[in-house]
Amino acid sequence: MFEIIKAGGWGMYPILLCSAVALAIVLERFWTLRRNAVLPPGLSEQVRGWARSRKLDPAHIEALRRNSPLGELLAAALDVRHRSREIIKERIEDTGRHVVHRLERYLNTLGTIALIGPLLGLLGTVLGLIRMFLAVMVSGVGDPMKMAGGIGEALVCTAAGLIVAIPAYVLHRYFRSRVAGYVVAMEKQATALLDELSAPEAQPAAPVAPRPETASPAAGGRTPAQAAR
Repeated sequence: MFEIIKAGGWGMYPILLCSAVALAIVLERFWTLRRNAVLPPGLSEQVRGWARSRKLDPAHIEALRRNSPLGELLAAALDVRHRSREIIKERIEDTGRHVVHRLERYLNTLGTIALIGPLLGLLGTVLGLIRMFLAVMVSGVGDPMKMAGGIGEALVCTAAGLIVAIPAYVLHRYFRSRVAGYVVAMEKQATALLDELSAPEAQPAAPVAPRPETASPAAGGRTPAQAAR
């Protein structure tokens, strides 16, 4: 393996650096974007139960905010639970943009590596061809070993660039789709909490006033209008 890397020449160094960065991002995103870490099971139902009982204290809300991205979104709605539905919805949307931005952290870097990997391979190819032509200019075409060295450098760099770029592109698309699925699920849970917070509290029924034409015992069973006659 070391001999192959050495045969790639100077063009292999930026490709190896990109591969190390891409590997670190992939491992970090796999750990951070676990479903249980983003959408803890049962959390939304528990928060709606808190809202239904109207027993919410700042300590619970702060712990909820630090729990997970979904918890941060629901805590933002609980912070303004006494305001109108429009204000609660705006707060959820504002917080949601920050949450999504953190979920997509480093994905642009991974996409950039997927884009420049083939370009770095092409750069190595060009450098290898330049090396081959310089060898031909110095020694002529009588020394095939020098020509083979330039061709080998070009091919190794091209292959290395593609080996880095293809998995980076596939994983970049995978993480993007995973974040999009989490966003849809969080929107659904936030809407359910918004409906719970916007639901009016039960009010006691008002007593029904007696109708004016009801007969009065003092009037001998007659209505007030008949008694007046």
